[in-house]
Amino acid sequence: MKFISLSLTLLVYQFTICQVTINITSIPSNTPANAPIYLAGDINTWNPGDANYLLQSDGLGSWQIIIPEGKGTVNFKFTRGSWPTDEGNASGGFLPNRTFTFTGLPQTLNFTILSWEDISGSNSVSTAASNVQILNPTFFMPQLNKSRKIWLYLPPDYYTSTKTYPVLYMEDGQNLFDNATSFSGEWQIDETLNTLFNQGDYGAIVVGIDNGGSERLNEYSPWINTSYNAGGKGDEYIQFIAETLKPYIDSNFKTKTQPQFNALIGSSMGAFISVYGACEFPDKFEKVGVFSPAFWFALTDLNSYITNNSNIVNNLRLYFVAGQKETTSIVSDINSVESNLIAKGVINSNVFTKIDSYGTHTESYWRGEFKAAYQWLFAQTDLATDNFIKSDFDIKQIGNREVWVKGLLEETCFDLISMTGQSIKNIKLIDGKNQLPEYIASGLYLLTSKKASIKPVKIFIE
Repeated sequence: MKFISLSLTLLVYQFTICQVTINITSIPSNTPANAPIYLAGDINTWNPGDANYLLQSDGLGSWQIIIPEGKGTVNFKFTRGSWPTDEGNASGGFLPNRTFTFTGLPQTLNFTILSWEDISGSNSVSTAASNVQILNPTFFMPQLNKSRKIWLYLPPDYYTSTKTYPVLYMEDGQNLFDNATSFSGEWQIDETLNTLFNQGDYGAIVVGIDNGGSERLNEYSPWINTSYNAGGKGDEYIQFIAETLKPYIDSNFKTKTQPQFNALIGSSMGAFISVYGACEFPDKFEKVGVFSPAFWFALTDLNSYITNNSNIVNNLRLYFVAGQKETTSIVSDINSVESNLIAKGVINSNVFTKIDSYGTHTESYWRGEFKAAYQWLFAQTDLATDNFIKSDFDIKQIGNREVWVKGLLEETCFDLISMTGQSIKNIKLIDGKNQLPEYIASGLYLLTSKKASIKPVKIFIE
């Protein structure tokens, strides 16, 4: 009996001392007062607000939790109670999972939280150039029923020339131009484009859309990641850019409106939604800047969407850039999406992928890569000719009473002519998908234009 009692005592003793003590020794200065901090990971089904994994504050700037001994390696992160409020990297962006391994021995592990993904701004001195402005601090987003700050960069010669300009629509606007609103330095988009302009670059307008803080993950993916319990509002977000923001910009500024002159650019989850947005609206955006994409968030959903998407994506031009020091799957994820896009019709030469040994998931890395991405995306685009008709202009019938137009710079009138030569209807078509009127009788027709560069096209209506 004494032997059994002694064995139980030893087991209890071993269980007590073989534990993992996790300490947080520092948190961001902009952490809300009295904010709770939780551990979420494999050991609690990634519950971001699990009361059993709430760290205890010592009141002196440190937090602690003790994890009973287990087996294997644990993946985890710190949160403030939900996935939109999880910890970020030094730049305020996505931080890969942390890990620790049970060893059968007591361990004490110290961690520093560098940022929170939903809280931006770590500096007070503005670095925005004089040709950067806040277009609207509360631009209404009807698709999401909320408002958002919109930034605007105009080229140095915007007010002194008659030129029209290409437009870059960029995610995470608070990190693009100004140290006062960014984490650990901004992308310096304004400084980079101003320098290129002084060296002879044509110039471009940049529209920066602030992320939604705690809504960032929700808005930057059309699909829900069940582990994070986030995502699902990406359709509404990209519809806002394509159907509300872009028409506003085109109506109020000197833009080149056609898709070959318009880009979606983002990093991490911003890169994810940019790729999705170009596939969803290829009639509005043909250029895509993809910086360290967080495809892992919904890789299967994205690839399935690309495969089954009925939109014609042949004209997309995509620049992928990432670092080997990021998530272990980032290279394979990029290769997967790239292969899928090419299989869908994107031309091989219109895809560029750059994987850097030194690349990290940070604003400073993306800042250094922006210039090359911008120049490559527009390298084959004729920006100097405002009245531009692409030499590879084409019209394709893609369904009954549906035609796809490629290469129009503006809305253009076409005549629908019967095979007997009778003019049936004058129709205005735009670049992208067009629906022909329902009242037109079944039969074979010709679509013709007065422009010599546009050849007649046969259309069959059932």
